[in-house]
Amino acid sequence: MSLFPVKPGFRVVKVVYEKVVGEQLKRAEELRDPHIIYVTDLVQCTHKFHARKHYPELALVFEPSAVLGSIAHMGLGRLLEERGFKVEVEVSKSITLRGENYTVKGRVDAVDEAGKVVVEVKTARAAVGLPKEHHVKQLNIYLNMLGYEEGILVYITPSRIVEYSVSREPLDLEQEVVELLENKHHPRYNWECRYCVFSKLCPYYVETSTK
Repeated sequence: MSLFPVKPGFRVVKVVYEKVVGEQLKRAEELRDPHIIYVTDLVQCTHKFHARKHYPELALVFEPSAVLGSIAHMGLGRLLEERGFKVEVEVSKSITLRGENYTVKGRVDAVDEAGKVVVEVKTARAAVGLPKEHHVKQLNIYLNMLGYEEGILVYITPSRIVEYSVSREPLDLEQEVVELLENKHHPRYNWECRYCVFSKLCPYYVETSTK
């Protein structure tokens, strides 16, 4: 068998690249806008939100693990869509604080509108410590924004495909935004700095063991 470089023209890798990076570029202006808050901002290190407003280009990533995650989301989304779910549902809520208007927004992986169930899909390299606290909180925020009572958190890992039922818990979304804007949690979890693209510029960086 002989292997040759791919000829000019259609390239599968380029299609993947354009999909993954293209979606990030579409959000470039939002990344700079201090009045746009993503749901994921509310479940991670609060300083990451502020750093991203100053250095949005650093948030652009093209990693194989991220690509695998995107493909898994699209594949499972297609299966759920065949079962009547709505997929990639945009959600948002306006909040006014100290005379400033903010928009909290996110994108739910899938919603069963008839049964009022929200589905969130996560990929992970290992099935250790599931479900993750920040994933449960993210799903709970979606449940509160949509007014639904039940959610399903699905994990796809190399060794397991498992789902967890999550019931809605009361959540003060306005207070969550206040804590984000006041930069209260940096980091929120002791492992965050290890994976953060802003760590080399961060005054709150905490070095943790890689063992």
